Amino acid sequence: MHRPFLPLLLLLSALASVAGGAVWFIQRDRQALVEQFGRERYTQLEEATRGVSEALDDLGDDLRFAGELLAQPGSTEEHRRELRALLEAVGQYRAIAVYGPDGAEQFSLVDRRAQLMPREASHATALADTARQALEAPWGRIVPSPPVADGSSRWMRVFATSLPADAPGGGGAVAILVDTEPFFAPLRLVTADEDSRLLLLGFHGRPSPLSDPEVATWYQRLGQGAGKLVPGLQALVARMRGGESGTLMLDERQAHRLGLGSADVVATFMPIRMHNEASWSVATLSSTLALRAHERLLVLRLSLAALLVAVFLVTFGAYVVLANRRAVALRESRRHAERLAHLHEKTQKILDHIPTGVLALSADDRISAVNQALRARLPSSALGGTLTEAFPSAPESVVQRLGELVTATREDGRVRSLHGEVLILFGEKGQYNVHAVPLEHGDEEVRTLLVLEDLSNVRMLEDQLLRAEKLATVGVLAAGVAHEIGTPLGIIRGRAEYMRGKLGGAEHPHGRGLSAIIDQIDRVSRTIRQLLDFSRIQPAEARAVLLGPLVLGLRELMHIEAERRRVRLHVEVPEHLPALAADADQLQQVLLNLVLNACDACSAGGHVHLRASQAPEDAPEAQGMLELRVEDDGCGIAPEHLHQIFDPFFTTKKRGQGTGLGLTMVAQIVRNHGGRVEIDSEPGRGTCVTVRWPVAGARWEEQHAV
Repeated sequence: MHRPFLPLLLLLSALASVAGGAVWFIQRDRQALVEQFGRERYTQLEEATRGVSEALDDLGDDLRFAGELLAQPGSTEEHRRELRALLEAVGQYRAIAVYGPDGAEQFSLVDRRAQLMPREASHATALADTARQALEAPWGRIVPSPPVADGSSRWMRVFATSLPADAPGGGGAVAILVDTEPFFAPLRLVTADEDSRLLLLGFHGRPSPLSDPEVATWYQRLGQGAGKLVPGLQALVARMRGGESGTLMLDERQAHRLGLGSADVVATFMPIRMHNEASWSVATLSSTLALRAHERLLVLRLSLAALLVAVFLVTFGAYVVLANRRAVALRESRRHAERLAHLHEKTQKILDHIPTGVLALSADDRISAVNQALRARLPSSALGGTLTEAFPSAPESVVQRLGELVTATREDGRVRSLHGEVLILFGEKGQYNVHAVPLEHGDEEVRTLLVLEDLSNVRMLEDQLLRAEKLATVGVLAAGVAHEIGTPLGIIRGRAEYMRGKLGGAEHPHGRGLSAIIDQIDRVSRTIRQLLDFSRIQPAEARAVLLGPLVLGLRELMHIEAERRRVRLHVEVPEHLPALAADADQLQQVLLNLVLNACDACSAGGHVHLRASQAPEDAPEAQGMLELRVEDDGCGIAPEHLHQIFDPFFTTKKRGQGTGLGLTMVAQIVRNHGGRVEIDSEPGRGTCVTVRWPVAGARWEEQHAV
């Protein structure tokens, strides 16, 4: 009966251990917290001293500006007027005095708003003494004075600088009496906390009025042997006098003597620079008493949190005891749920990764799910829509046929299929197998599966296989024909020519018959040669070929053929065209086949045009290409034959007039040279064949024919 409470006791023990460890960790990490506290104080002091340094730099700039004014040519009255403007523009300036190179006063100005203050003898003495020190210092250096004895303020100081020796009058010095209290006002914000004290040492090492009185008293006692009582303060002062910056720690005993309570003190110090010279030094002494109080509060809060957690654990333990009987049932239910989720995920992944499209239809014929293969081809609004919305580009009859297939499979509960049907489902014709599959135990959301198997790629592969078989047949046929028929035909032709010569030529009654035999043998030989050329096409060895001379020779070669067919051949090849990257013989063979085909397509009186020009600049794929066009006004090509014209042995000529290999060879040669060939034809209006050929020097890739 007590066993269920054993884990609770263990948890409480662990919680107590964690709480004790946290308290120990906080105490151990106190040094890190103190260091962080010191960095924060240092950052605050740095921001405050930055404002003081900027104010002192402005004072130095004004003093040097006054020296530059006095170094300019001008009368004494003009200099007095300019310095008067400077004196009245800055509220902290009380008087300005100008001295000659011998230290004698030339003239002085007093702030009209504080005329009583600068009239004291100590002010004039301080101005003169500081000016003489500036005359002895290097030119451009600013010399500050100790605090000026004054019955009303302890912040008065004199700042002086010398004039260049080439100034009018041989040089001299200018001195300004300044109330420096507003300059050091930002430092008051650093010690606004009651646990912080400030020590500000002036240029001459004396504590300023802003310093804490008790700390300043201990500072003055350091020279009387008090350094043994507050060694931390003595080390701090030594580093301040050396112009250093950083942090120091003072223990509780020293903090108590300095009036900062019974806690460690973090001292941060840094110099205050005037034009990059360490003129003053400031330090803050901050007690960590508040940090220690915060630490105690944190421990208290942690203890309260541990108590609350303990109460919660006791309550939770009671709940665990009461719910123990339901744990087995819950685990079993979870196992079944995970199993179902795994099966669902596996089914979804299988459907998404098969290449066949599958969509699920609900009881009201709306699409409730689509797999990945079909989702990319359907509109985004297909899910939740009807078949008509899923196939917006399909004709109504096709969608109706799919709907009838789904209805039929629901009625008899059997799979219904369409095999190899040509359907327009996605905007273009395609061949599909369609299966409607009923689900016996499906819910209302999934009652029927419609499976679409696209056979277009299979048909394309079959066509490519047939083409490859044709090419293989050509190679075997060419080799056999060349070996078995070529030699006998050559012998027959030679005998026929010999007999025709013996009979006296074509004038003999049997001469015409022998000429017919020779012509037919030549036709058979040309067919064999085309077969051999087709099967032996080699990768092109491209060189720079000028199109003009090549076309000129072609025109002379084709002139007689065109006249025999009573067709006019027009050649337009500009002289300025660049050279082509081509095998000259293969390029001539391409043009010869295209011109012969164009002549064959024309009737008597027809026209064939051979043109060459630069490819249009607006076609990115034609960059670095030359366009060759062969146009005719012949019979044209039927649309259903356009996709077959490059197939081997396909021809629209009459039997015996062509082998169907000419355009196939043209296409292979052009591809081997990295070019392209296109055909545009319309029955009754003629044909235009466009060949884009790379120019010499352009990048092109050899493609070897198979």
